[in-house]
Amino acid sequence: MKELTEQDALYRAAAYCAAAERCLAEVDGKLSLWGISGEGRERILTYLMKERYVDEARYARSFINDKLHFNKWGRGKIVLGLKRKNVSASVYAPALDEIDEDDYLDVLRALLAAKRKTVKARNDYERNGKLIRFALGRGFEMDAIRRCLPDADDEDAFPD
Repeated sequence: MKELTEQDALYRAAAYCAAAERCLAEVDGKLSLWGISGEGRERILTYLMKERYVDEARYARSFINDKLHFNKWGRGKIVLGLKRKNVSASVYAPALDEIDEDDYLDVLRALLAAKRKTVKARNDYERNGKLIRFALGRGFEMDAIRRCLPDADDEDAFPD
């Protein structure tokens, strides 16, 4: 394979970013894979950020929206996903605050309703325990889960 020049890498990186929303870590990883040196990567990343091919805040909003609505992830799992992508907390925190609470709870209610149909349990207590563990694994907070379970007012529905 022929070696990529910095200019060719810039064009490829711009096309890569134009195809889908990317974070800095993904683009940097791609440049590294292409064999671009540290200084060259810095120049390319600076150009891509200046021309708004790469925008961490835009990426965070897109990531949060996609993971909530398509993957049905809660805030906890979304935050872990963003941390894995090396997105700064100062960048994604405002985007997390923009999540509409009613929309968030609607996603959780639909998720729990679908899961309730497939959970096998001897009684409601056991079923609710399984649903709670499932929702916690998806990154939803306990108070949101309590509000969304149909018998949330029944105290013995929740294991301590």
